[in-house]
Amino acid sequence: MKKILVIYPDWTLTKIAIFEDEKKVLEGTLNHDQNELSKYEKIIDQLDYRKESIKDFLNKLNLSIDDFDAIAARGGVFLPMPSGTYVVNENIVNYLATKSPMEHPANLGATIAYNLSESSFKKPPVFMTDPISVDEFIDESRIAGIPQLERLSRYNALNMKTVARYASNELKKDYFECNFVIAHLDEQISIGAQKNGLMIDATFPFDEGPFGLHTTGDLPLGDLTSWIFKHKSKCKEKDIRSRFIENGGLLAYLGTKNLEEAIKKATKENDAKLIVEAMAYQIAKEIGAMAVVLEGKIDAVIITGELANNEYFVRLIKNRIAKLGVVMLYPGTYEIEGLAYGTLRVLYQLEEFLIWEGEKVA
Repeated sequence: MKKILVIYPDWTLTKIAIFEDEKKVLEGTLNHDQNELSKYEKIIDQLDYRKESIKDFLNKLNLSIDDFDAIAARGGVFLPMPSGTYVVNENIVNYLATKSPMEHPANLGATIAYNLSESSFKKPPVFMTDPISVDEFIDESRIAGIPQLERLSRYNALNMKTVARYASNELKKDYFECNFVIAHLDEQISIGAQKNGLMIDATFPFDEGPFGLHTTGDLPLGDLTSWIFKHKSKCKEKDIRSRFIENGGLLAYLGTKNLEEAIKKATKENDAKLIVEAMAYQIAKEIGAMAVVLEGKIDAVIITGELANNEYFVRLIKNRIAKLGVVMLYPGTYEIEGLAYGTLRVLYQLEEFLIWEGEKVA
């Protein structure tokens, strides 16, 4: 039996879980005080603070790092890289600390785990599975419309690929022989086309696809350009980005980014009902588009994420996509499980681990 410690840092919290083989025996959330976090100039500077929080958590359980066979950590923001489980080494840690192209709490995962391991007696290996920067796009999917811009692979690879593995097991088919359209419906919404284990196309929630809880998705380009130039004297670039990334979508229309509240409004107000139905309509439309990417050859449409817990909203989507074939639901998110299972596949030699060497992967 293998004992795995999972570390998943997010913006104001760090999720911790303990697995014994595939069984999750404990999960906890360390909530970090926003005032404490604001003391650090950069997110990566929170390393020692969060590391000590994890050690305190383990101490209360009479556990130490030496009690684990491996640590599974959330991967950070790298240059584009293949899907898989990577051994965390000094190259990765140094890159996340000094060269990552984006400040993000995900950069803390592998860094904290590596530091915890190195400071222990046993030094258990550290792994990360399917980090944010996984890129398996086909050439056609990268074309944006003008040579100066390129569509990038930016989606929740960890959760979407984890539920794809669940679905292939449920269908009793090899993961690398399945074609799925995967709709990740969460705070950010991504719709992807996965062919034979590779995510060959996916929407980036901050600037394309359906609108979400607070993101606008696709916008009419001509009117958007006019709006930006009209307001450029009053707004800085960050204000304009915030307008569309943080204050669009459901929040802009209904004053809430809580789907349950929006649906309650929809039972009383026709205008609210239209917006909720339009959000489901746009998600269904993008699912259909990804089915075309797969030439209609799909084993299932997978719907996952926290929004998939709402039966009414899921039904609105399913009513439009039912003729595409099997629809499989995996409500909630499975990042913690994805990290643990990726590590277990490596430990039990079901999958070879990858070594990241800058822009090379061995």
